[in-house]
Amino acid sequence: MTTAQQAENKNQQTRTVAELVDYIQVLTTEIQELYCLDEIPWVVGYSGGKDSTATLQLIWNAIAALPPEKRTKTIYVITTDTLVENPIVAAWVRSSLKQMKSEAEAQGLPFAPHLLQPDFKETFWVGLIGKGYPAPRGKFRWCTERLKINPSNRFIRDVIRASGEAIVVLGTRKAESTKRANRMKKLEAQRVRDRLSPNMNLPNSLVYSPIEDWENDEVWIYLMQWENPWGYSNKDLFTMYRGASADNECPLVVDTSTPSCGSSRFGCWVCTLVSQDKSLAAMIQNDEEKEWMQPLLDFRKELDAEETRDKRDFRRRNGGVQLYERNLDEGISIEPIPGPFIKEAREDWLRKLLTVEKEIRQTAPENMRDITLITLEEMSEIRRIWLEERHEFDDSLPRIYQEVTGEEFQDPRPGADYSLLGRDEWIVLEEICEGDAMHLELMAKLLDTERQYRKKTRRVGIYETLEKCFNTSSRSPEDAIKNARLKRELSEAVSQGDVAKVKQMTLGDVAAINEVDEGKNESDEEVTWASMKFKKENSE
Repeated sequence: MTTAQQAENKNQQTRTVAELVDYIQVLTTEIQELYCLDEIPWVVGYSGGKDSTATLQLIWNAIAALPPEKRTKTIYVITTDTLVENPIVAAWVRSSLKQMKSEAEAQGLPFAPHLLQPDFKETFWVGLIGKGYPAPRGKFRWCTERLKINPSNRFIRDVIRASGEAIVVLGTRKAESTKRANRMKKLEAQRVRDRLSPNMNLPNSLVYSPIEDWENDEVWIYLMQWENPWGYSNKDLFTMYRGASADNECPLVVDTSTPSCGSSRFGCWVCTLVSQDKSLAAMIQNDEEKEWMQPLLDFRKELDAEETRDKRDFRRRNGGVQLYERNLDEGISIEPIPGPFIKEAREDWLRKLLTVEKEIRQTAPENMRDITLITLEEMSEIRRIWLEERHEFDDSLPRIYQEVTGEEFQDPRPGADYSLLGRDEWIVLEEICEGDAMHLELMAKLLDTERQYRKKTRRVGIYETLEKCFNTSSRSPEDAIKNARLKRELSEAVSQGDVAKVKQMTLGDVAAINEVDEGKNESDEEVTWASMKFKKENSE
């Protein structure tokens, strides 16, 4: 009988402690055989939670039991710090990795811990404050791939590039959810090697999940009864989970009526994909020493609050207006999909975040006083986006930073502080535009586009860029939305084959254009920046 068949049989009924002990020995032998079978490197995913800790502990103990001459293959242990992790968990994981590295060297084991982070251009705050993305929602879950998936996939791809293949070891379990169980069973059917499932996201890699059939309580029994091999405290881990449970209990389940603390799940403190951050709230509720994190919980509630549309642009990031059908009490309304946060809202989020960081640095325990909620590199990228992509040349980020922190912003990006346009020019432009936001935006874009192209030796593309400024910023919100609705109606008429309506709408557009351009000669061509360029070239 194969190990997989044994696991399936064991999973049909709850294992006793004695049976779990026997099965752990079976798994130990399996891990050793898989490890020694080939030269394919292993990459173990470690989050510091109970499942990944149990998985790594199994691997560690199995490899430590091998003779030194057989421990020839590197086992990479990777942890992804999203930079918005629960501070307590983040500190726990960083300390664990340091201890792990020290013990691996002392015990002569081939474990190589790595702390990964998202690219600074893909962090949560660069997305929300820099680009103006709204807080993640189920239909716009922009965070997971950028913060979690991409950093680990980049590392695994590097391993595959160097070795040709990789085996990814994960602490996934079927008991986590029905969805997870169904997915794992589908991948099992595609296995080309016993216990190794294909990795659908990364070619040339296989997934090994040694505790895939374990229940929550079996994980805790193992962690409590088997000593942590790299010298970390599983009892402290148990306490951390207990503190993150609403009832401050994390019992070992002895019957079906006993709750388990396995439902407490740590994650990003800014996460708005769940209704509330139960683990962070429970930590604060259960431990007076963790009350310093209350500002994080309050900030997260603000992120999750129902958004007012005056904080969001009526256009998407590309400047276009996209409509959708909104269900209201009085019926269906065709409205523009809210776009990114406007300038004032993005500045307000930055100011609030820096204020929270300043507050918790003053109230946190001594060992957490250096906590960083947003890095200088992230703020530098946010500043670049505001200046170069949004054309907001008033350069408000250094001013906001100094107002909140009392310190001068030291931008690590070379040449970041050099600019022909600044706050003074922006104030003058605001006075000229007399409160017309679209006029201010258009003039700022035109001026800053000229500034950006001024530095280039060849100004190829400037006319097209200027044309885009007019296309996205010259209409009032009312006119832009009206134009989008006309396009939508025309598209629907075309799709329905309504020739009469298409002709009517097309002739209506022509009439409107003629009315606007009254007095223009029939021979006159439409004037665009591109056509002006071509005329200039022809005249030469």
